[in-house]
This record gives sequence, structure tokens and C-alpha cells, in this order.
Amino acid sequence: MSATLTAAARFKLVFFAPTSAVETCKSAIFAAGAGHYPGSGGYTECAWTSLGTGQFRPGDAANPNIGKVGELEKVEEARVETLCVGNDVTRRAVEALKGAHPYEEPAYEVYKIEDF
Repeated sequence: MSATLTAAARFKLVFFAPTSAVETCKSAIFAAGAGHYPGSGGYTECAWTSLGTGQFRPGDAANPNIGKVGELEKVEEARVETLCVGNDVTRRAVEALKGAHPYEEPAYEVYKIEDF
């Protein structure tokens, strides 16, 4: 591993999306630099995807892509996890996700990863 990659902060980007939008969202974050695994192997587009059921109730001011204001909605969604190396890559990936995701407010999380 090069010293440059070792020194760069690493983050895990986790997001949730309806299954119909997962590939579009992954393509967007990968184009922004997410999913590149540091090391000599040159691995790209690395991610973990698992299925589950998301739920939400849109509030009065919402403009939901799926469901209706005030009604509880349950949707088959995927949880996608990927690695981002560096603050800039992480920020670009989050912005790309927001642009590609069909929901008014996409659910996502960013975790800093410690290197031991």
C-alpha cells in the first residue's frame, strides 16, 4: 500500500434506496470515486448490498417520490455499503448519491474508519 493511500482518511458510506434505484445510485457514487479499494489489486466498484424493508410516513410539507403524505409506506429497499478514501471522495460520493437518489431526502450515513 502506498504511503499516500495509507495516510488518507477512510470512510464507509452507507445508504438505503428502493431496489429499482440501487444500480443508478451505485453508478453515481462509483463515478465520484467511491468503491475504490486501496492496494495493488486495483479493485473498483466494491460494495456490499443487502435487502430489507424500509418504512416512512411523509409529513405535511413532504413531496414523496413513493407513498402519500400522512400515510405509512413500506418499501423493499437495499442497504448499500462502500469504502471512500479521502474527504474529497466522500463528499463527492454523497453529493452524487443525493443527485441520483429518487427520494426527496435520501437516507445515508458516513462513518470514519480507523486504521489499526
